Amino acid sequence: MQVLVRDNNVDQALRVLKKKMQREGIFREMKQRKAYEKPSVRKAREKAEAVRRARKQARKTAIREGLIAAPKPKPRFGAGAPRRPGGSPFAPSAPAAASAAGTAA
Repeated sequence: MQVLVRDNNVDQALRVLKKKMQREGIFREMKQRKAYEKPSVRKAREKAEAVRRARKQARKTAIREGLIAAPKPKPRFGAGAPRRPGGSPFAPSAPAAASAAGTAA
């Protein structure tokens, strides 16, 4: 595995390396190899992983062909959208902050 370091930016190169290793499954494999795994347990795990992969592939194919409905996207809270209608419970409201600033001066 190879990562280029541009402009002596080692932090960015490390991030890219970690992302590549995550994608390749190296961290998962290191964790599995920490301790001995009996051959029978290994076969059962590999079979379960194969079943999981096959089900996922079948689900994606069925969604693509329109046989089943696609799952609803999870709501995302970001880009300044408040989670609650009243905004953050910890931040003071705009009129209260303005009046507090006016009395302090």
